[in-house]
Amino acid sequence: MNPETLRILESIARDRNIEREQLIRDLEMAMMSAARKHFNSLETEEFGCEMDRLTGKIRIWRNLEDGGQEEVAIEKLGRIPAQTAKQVMIQKFREDERNSLLEEFTKRVGELATGTVTRQEGMAYLVQIDRAEGFMPKSEQIPGESFKPGDRIRCLLLDVRDAGSQVKIILSRSHPDFIRRLFEAEVPEVAERVIEIKALAREPGQRCKVAVTSVDSKVDAQGACIGVRGSRIRNIVDEVNGEKIDVVRWNESSQVLIANALRPAAVEEVSLCFELGRSTIIVREDQLSLAIGKRGQNVRLAARLTGWDVDILTPVEFAKGLEILQSTLRPIEGVTDEMLDKMGAMGMISVFDVEEIGPQVLVDDIGMSKDLAYTVVEVSSERAKEVAAQREIDAAEAASRAAEDASATDHLLGGAGSYASASAAAPAPDQDAEGRASSILGG
Repeated sequence: MNPETLRILESIARDRNIEREQLIRDLEMAMMSAARKHFNSLETEEFGCEMDRLTGKIRIWRNLEDGGQEEVAIEKLGRIPAQTAKQVMIQKFREDERNSLLEEFTKRVGELATGTVTRQEGMAYLVQIDRAEGFMPKSEQIPGESFKPGDRIRCLLLDVRDAGSQVKIILSRSHPDFIRRLFEAEVPEVAERVIEIKALAREPGQRCKVAVTSVDSKVDAQGACIGVRGSRIRNIVDEVNGEKIDVVRWNESSQVLIANALRPAAVEEVSLCFELGRSTIIVREDQLSLAIGKRGQNVRLAARLTGWDVDILTPVEFAKGLEILQSTLRPIEGVTDEMLDKMGAMGMISVFDVEEIGPQVLVDDIGMSKDLAYTVVEVSSERAKEVAAQREIDAAEAASRAAEDASATDHLLGGAGSYASASAAAPAPDQDAEGRASSILGG
């Protein structure tokens, strides 16, 4: 052994991010294993080895029973012990590299990484990131996107797992934190914590809502995230395969935040029921479909962004619910208009709400007596059953009318087609017969 050995170890340590001292200790252990193999010894403490850190010279000795040491010449160990040393060194170096990868990537969990797609296995992709290979399963991909070997992609380091002899690195492009890291990469104010992302709700490949606020009153959080003519948000949208991203202004008031989260729909009023964790949103009839969104997507994301259950009603539906509630409770002896106003202020807008909340809240917050509260809940429960039954009847009638209208339309379209076919099939009129008829009639 000579200084060339030290240079090789330093190169391995640098390339694989392993401590040089650890590699030297592994080499010393490998040489002791070779000595035990040569002398057919099972005693782990019988042999010792030390490598000079400056010259690279290796010294092996045998511990004698009288406490002395006997030098062992490396040249006399032979081919088989040398092969044993080689196998031990390879095994130790692999373990060191694995531990190094595990330590390095565990610290990077949650960060954004750029890698190259190496191959596809089933529905999953294997991505080379630095000196490690990551695994992106189907569940962590954005629906609809696909890659080819050699494509450069950005993804989130979601998790690092110790899988025995390997380190398994899980990558994601569908996780909400992927959007958060993209904002940090594209918007300097977010990376510098001048702008804070307070909440984020995402349906990968479809739509995402991001609530932002600024710690500096001079910085417009929403405008900074969008950029001049949408330049910053466009880069993020392109990265996530055209996924729509709504940047929402954060507000400590839940009512204002919910209204902002439902944009682009215009909200008329927001009623909160803290006991149920539910918000009732009143929008005009022409804004109803916009507030709900395609397949309920807009309201669903708004609910996840704000942490509130969201019910959307038109003014007519809202007024009808209140009317039923008041007409049900007002005849009860002991129920006053003041109590009804308090219930409305607390977000109880229907008999279903009173039934769900229960009597204790009516006693504690509305000021009802216990007997009155139980009576109110009981009456509301009975009325709720009637309203639910009536709704089922109305829904059945509406479905029946829709079916009848569809059938009538089909019948009319079918009749028109038959008439057209019959007209087309009719023979052409006899011109001579028409002329004689005209002369008889004086035409």
